[in-house]
Amino acid sequence: MNKFNSMITVALLAVTFTACKKNSDEPIVVVPPSDGNTLTLNGLVGTELGSAAGNSVYLDFSADKQTSVARSSWDLGFYSGADFRVIINNTTGAGAKVITASNASLATVSEADTLGLTLAVNQANPANTDFAYFDAINGNLSNTVIPAVSATAADNKIIILNRGTGGGIAARSWIKLKVTRNASGGYTLQYGKIKETTNFTTVDIPKDANFDFKFVSLTNGAIVNVQPEKANWDLVWTYSVYQTLFSNVLVPYNFSDLIFLNNLNGVSAGVVATSTVSYADFKESNISAVNFKNERTAIGSDWRSTSPATGVKIDIFYVIKDVAGNVYKLKFISMGAGDAGTRGKPVIDYKLVKKG
Repeated sequence: MNKFNSMITVALLAVTFTACKKNSDEPIVVVPPSDGNTLTLNGLVGTELGSAAGNSVYLDFSADKQTSVARSSWDLGFYSGADFRVIINNTTGAGAKVITASNASLATVSEADTLGLTLAVNQANPANTDFAYFDAINGNLSNTVIPAVSATAADNKIIILNRGTGGGIAARSWIKLKVTRNASGGYTLQYGKIKETTNFTTVDIPKDANFDFKFVSLTNGAIVNVQPEKANWDLVWTYSVYQTLFSNVLVPYNFSDLIFLNNLNGVSAGVVATSTVSYADFKESNISAVNFKNERTAIGSDWRSTSPATGVKIDIFYVIKDVAGNVYKLKFISMGAGDAGTRGKPVIDYKLVKKG
């Protein structure tokens, strides 16, 4: 009986080894990048106005994929790179302030510490000083409201957060929070509503090298999916805190229909005037004349106009270089009353010009 069992064991090992060897010799299938497509972006959650579209929409040209994520589904993003940084949700108009008192704690910070604070964009009378409430619109991680998370737990401050009501988001309780590093190489978040003195929620957030950020909702303390993996998106269409001139002074302002690039992972963009070359005629030989910018706001709001009626600009198009080096030309077709489009559901066209 033992001899019979031994023979079966040897046979199974041989089959397993052969199967593994066969699998290792199989070719790896590489999916070629998309040649292009025409897409209608799904910016609307429900029946909200298009100017207050509830979704952010992430686009991956090479995969012909769009990913819609409710702007209100997250509050904090925890950076997975070498540094320890936390971002707040500019797409809801969230604002924050650091409590600098050395003896401040989650138990002692209260509503009294919010007196005189709005931590929000004043659309009617914006002020340059209000930039201090928001993360840098260019995505610079050295300029976040929440300071870099120190390895010394006691050095990390209490933060007051207004979760934001930008673009029709329902008002929610203000939050007080503290972030420290944990022994696993990630973050520990402790938070509660501004009136709480006990029973704070604790969440551990690991770093994940496949993503730029891991996101947390303060509604229930859950880690939620927001951005796709960092190599799998090129740009995002969204409502967000941006900037404008008000009485000749640069101020923060909430904008609809913004385009931000995945610049942290090398995506860049350049603008082309149709008076130079048409969208249809633009080809690989024209790429060398494009001034590519690896900036989050390289497109911003410049692709559309709100006067005399909201619509796309027809005298320009864009050229996008993605993470893999693929080059696409991108044209906005419609987005509002001025071009017979639907606000909150812009239509785009993109074509592969050069494979990376």
